[in-house]
Amino acid sequence: MDEIVKQAMTKWPNVPHCYGWLGLDARGVWRMRDERAQTLRLPGDKIANAALLGFINRNYTSDEQGRWYFQNGPQRVYVNLEATPYIARTDPSHGFVLHTGDPLAAVDEAWLTDGGQLVFRSGQKIVLVDDRDMAQCLPFLRSGGNVISDEELLAWLEDKGKSGKLDFDDGRRRTSVGYLRRDALAERFNFVSAPQPDGKPAA
Repeated sequence: MDEIVKQAMTKWPNVPHCYGWLGLDARGVWRMRDERAQTLRLPGDKIANAALLGFINRNYTSDEQGRWYFQNGPQRVYVNLEATPYIARTDPSHGFVLHTGDPLAAVDEAWLTDGGQLVFRSGQKIVLVDDRDMAQCLPFLRSGGNVISDEELLAWLEDKGKSGKLDFDDGRRRTSVGYLRRDALAERFNFVSAPQPDGKPAA
């Protein structure tokens, strides 16, 4: 977290939190959600300013309830998550890089969702792989040591992971792959997709 942010938090400790105005989509894009976007449940406009993106990424964290937020000076700007708290893309040097720009550390656990999305746990981080990079990940999915075919993968997904053992092996580490419903991600990993003020129901 930036030092100037820490100082602002100390100087103004009781600034009201902000909800609904910032979103992170399933491709790792930060989006500004104005009143119209919130009312119509739209994703919002992409944030393109490099300095602002860097500031958000450096000051992105979560609270004890699993609500993710950007600490904007003294104010917490809570984030609506389309998928998971972190999104990753493939990278030739690091294997995977998070939407924040940080390399993804070792993959500790892996899952495929019912929609074929790849999800990792790396330490305390829950990460969805950008769907545009899934084609590059398919050769790392192994069944019986061999690259799984499209037909075998579809059968595995239809059978909810019961048709055989599946591994993710990118040459750095082999990790067993589990099956998980996409709509169960938030509950399974204890994060809040659409944070609300304490005591208020989800929108």
